[in-house]
Amino acid sequence: MTTVEKVKPDTKSSSPVRPGRLGGVGAGVILAFILVGLFILSFAVGRYPISPADVLRVLVSHIVPIEHTWPNILDTVVMQVRLPRIMAAMLVGASLAVAGTSFQGLFRNPLVSPDILGVSTGAGFGAALGILLSGNSAVIQVLAFTSALLAVGISYGVSRVVKGNAVLSLILAGMAIASLFGALLSLMKYVADPVNQLPAIVYWLMGSLASVGTRDLAFAAIPMLVGIIVLLLIRWRLNVLAMGEEEAMALGVDTGRLRAIVIVSCTMMTASSVCISGTIGWVGLVIPHVGRMLVGPNHKVLLPVSLLLGAVYLLLIDDIARVAASVEIPIGVLTAIVGVPFFIYLLSRSGRGWA
Repeated sequence: MTTVEKVKPDTKSSSPVRPGRLGGVGAGVILAFILVGLFILSFAVGRYPISPADVLRVLVSHIVPIEHTWPNILDTVVMQVRLPRIMAAMLVGASLAVAGTSFQGLFRNPLVSPDILGVSTGAGFGAALGILLSGNSAVIQVLAFTSALLAVGISYGVSRVVKGNAVLSLILAGMAIASLFGALLSLMKYVADPVNQLPAIVYWLMGSLASVGTRDLAFAAIPMLVGIIVLLLIRWRLNVLAMGEEEAMALGVDTGRLRAIVIVSCTMMTASSVCISGTIGWVGLVIPHVGRMLVGPNHKVLLPVSLLLGAVYLLLIDDIARVAASVEIPIGVLTAIVGVPFFIYLLSRSGRGWA
């Protein structure tokens, strides 16, 4: 057999929902149009109101020379404040969704999320340590990113020395290391200054894109884009992994190397996302299920659709966070408020498929 696309993965173990009804191209086109419209609309949302027409004029003026007839403050708000935040929301949402979809296919478990190997708790510990040591945003981001990679590296290293099922060993090692870094994070909270440092740690852990700037986006965008591109290039192989270890090896797939590539790519994406946005849960868990409802479990189609869904979803949630109350709501709180009821709906709708 020369093409693995003909092999149907075991959807009973990798997906808790029925195959989707929309075609991949149709769903992708619709989501792309929604994303473009939401991208333009997001510039008009905020404490300083800007009409969509002014947004378009400002954006076009940085591509094509046109007459400058608007106040200079519009350029500052659109290009230096809102553009980095909007791009960050799209990239973080896309990265978490793609990572969640890939991990669920890799581990053949619909309950897996991008932080299964301790990325989020590792990044949280690093960020808390950065807040305690200096409070500088660059130091916080670097330590969060490094600590997230360290947590996953330890999880992977522990799983390699444990005998037995490789996938199960990796999940158990990830849970153990996540618990360890969670304890270290609690220690950082305990020794933090309750007036200045502790509130900063708590706010960072709740997730927010309010402080993302051009420099922050440039720091995190490259790992996220690299991880997305790699996973999109090998997405057809995830169909083979979803069949199981023995079946994949029978088809000539080096499961160990492929698993390592997926883990490294997902870790880079998730760590980069967490280091600029804080902990944002439920995106990588819920969005893959929505994608399966639309287009089915084939990763060749599911991964691009999940990417667009994640970008649309987090950008919409961020817009709501900016205008829902007089004070900006942490985005991680909103994703949980929206994600938990929807996940319960999925359980009630297709509970038999989880077995």
